Amino acid sequence: MVIEHVADPAEFCKSLAALTVPNGATMISTINRTMRAYATAIVAAEYVLHWLPKGTHEWSKFLTPEELVLILKRTSVTVQEMAGFVYNPLSGKWLLSDDIGVNFIAFGTKSSEE
Repeated sequence: MVIEHVADPAEFCKSLAALTVPNGATMISTINRTMRAYATAIVAAEYVLHWLPKGTHEWSKFLTPEELVLILKRTSVTVQEMAGFVYNPLSGKWLLSDDIGVNFIAFGTKSSEE
């Protein structure tokens, strides 16, 4: 799920958690709310390289990893692991990375005490 495109991330996560069985897994991807992410995902991707239509992203809708962890915690989902992913323009592939400064994925499990 790419959470920066939903109207209400907290409500979305609540619905996602309701659909997840106890001890079940969920994964959410988003763009970090950093200046580097703004420069990459909005300025470069939308205005310079024209990879995406202008207005695809709103910086205010990007979530920090800490915000996403808190939102998920409130829905009984505990983030177990987080990873960044980066695009390699030479290979045309996305690769997992330790760098969560722009794009990141959170993997979590729902509490069994629901």
